[in-house]
Amino acid sequence: MDKNTSKLKLRKRRYFSEDFKKQKVKDIITKKATIREISKIYDIRAKILYDWLHKYSPLHPKDVKIVLEMESDSQRALFYKERVADLERIVGQKQIEIEFLNKLIELASKELDMDLKKSFSTKLSNGIG
Repeated sequence: MDKNTSKLKLRKRRYFSEDFKKQKVKDIITKKATIREISKIYDIRAKILYDWLHKYSPLHPKDVKIVLEMESDSQRALFYKERVADLERIVGQKQIEIEFLNKLIELASKELDMDLKKSFSTKLSNGIG
């Protein structure tokens, strides 16, 4: 075995006073120091500093979820909602036009005493030329 791997370096458990924790949180909030700086100076993991920040800072409560939505996603959703509404309006207009033309053909057929639907319908192709 290598000499370096045979010796394990154990860290002693350290305890920080509540005043120390509150002071470091205050330094972070007032931007006197960053989490990274405090982490390096005092050899404290950033996760622990974030825990202190959530515990002692009223500005950073824990369990507050922030939902970020890309502006383009919301704009795209709005665009598609408007597009669907436009298409539904167009379909409705076309349906009214179809009903009007069918009624016009029906009235003209009665007036002329002739079935205009059969007379003007296109002949079915038999597939040859």
